Amino acid sequence: MNIRRIHKNDNRAIEQIIRSCLIEFGGNRAGLAWEDDSLHHLYEYYNQSDNQAYWVVEEDGNILGGCGIAPFGNEGDICELQKMYLSQSVRGRGISSELLNTALDFAKLYYNKCYLETLQNMHAANRFYIKNGFELLDAPLAGSEHFACDAWYIKELI
Repeated sequence: MNIRRIHKNDNRAIEQIIRSCLIEFGGNRAGLAWEDDSLHHLYEYYNQSDNQAYWVVEEDGNILGGCGIAPFGNEGDICELQKMYLSQSVRGRGISSELLNTALDFAKLYYNKCYLETLQNMHAANRFYIKNGFELLDAPLAGSEHFACDAWYIKELI
């Protein structure tokens, strides 16, 4: 198993994983990542500046999931953990923790806090975020683009 930065030829595979997960959890609707313009070209989106990046999990030449860090809105000290999804076949193997730690280690270079938005019905994901030090918020941060999310978290990085 290898965690590495996204390559251009990974775009299609990671988009399919994200879309599959969104369908699984009822996230294939307006106001969620389903409609993100960058979903089919994550490599290009995450390589626009030094303070954002996307990582994929690869095993035997197959992409199994990924996640990204990008600035949150116009907040210079807050990033957003974005599009963290894993194929159903590899969940529960500890890959999420490795992937999250990779992303947060990077985020600490540029940001003081990390924000994320998700769905309440993704129970395992919500438990995972809390276990990893994210605090549940009562409402989204101003400037949130995913208006259909119903669970919001923040984590201090310093």
